Amino acid sequence: MQIIIFGSPGVGKGTQAKILASRLGIAHISTGDILREAIKRETELGKKAKEIVEKGELVPDEIMAGIIRDALKDTRCNNGFILDGFPRTIDQAKLLDTIFHDLKIGEPFLVKLDADDDVIVARLSNRLVCSKCGNIIQKNEYKNDFVCPVCNSSDSYYKRKDDDEEVIKRRLKVYHDTTSQVFSYYTNRLRVIEIDGTRSIEVVTEGILSQIKKS
Repeated sequence: MQIIIFGSPGVGKGTQAKILASRLGIAHISTGDILREAIKRETELGKKAKEIVEKGELVPDEIMAGIIRDALKDTRCNNGFILDGFPRTIDQAKLLDTIFHDLKIGEPFLVKLDADDDVIVARLSNRLVCSKCGNIIQKNEYKNDFVCPVCNSSDSYYKRKDDDEEVIKRRLKVYHDTTSQVFSYYTNRLRVIEIDGTRSIEVVTEGILSQIKKS
């Protein structure tokens, strides 16, 4: 089982990727996580990426694609994977095509989570993040003497700078101008599943699993 999860910022890709990986018994390949791991392990590509990151620059597509190739070749992907955070451009999609071809990966599912921009802005601009474990809640869940349900810390929740409304709108513009084109690129290449990402986490998960079983 191979899946690429796709959608706008804040639509819930990371949450669903973790749940689906657990339910399906496959690896969750988060591009941010594997980049940090490659740097930590000081792999050949990790060393190159570290030099670039330390300069405050973006890691080139070719290096990121190489790190993804290494991750997909790992034994933890023997039963499949869900790829979260890549590709974000047509050029990256073409690099991923080459990786899939070389690794003899067939026709993955592309799971696209849909949501209107106003819903995304409202969701992200009203969320708080635990500084200890990264758990996310909505502002209306935060009460006096609130204790994190994941790590049991108190007074640890804050609003991230990139959850400012104007920042979110800029991120969404980048998504519509660049990343959304990737979906059109894949429409006739992969098995596509579209799901309303504004529904509850449980409903979204079951909707994805149901459509996978039907395919």
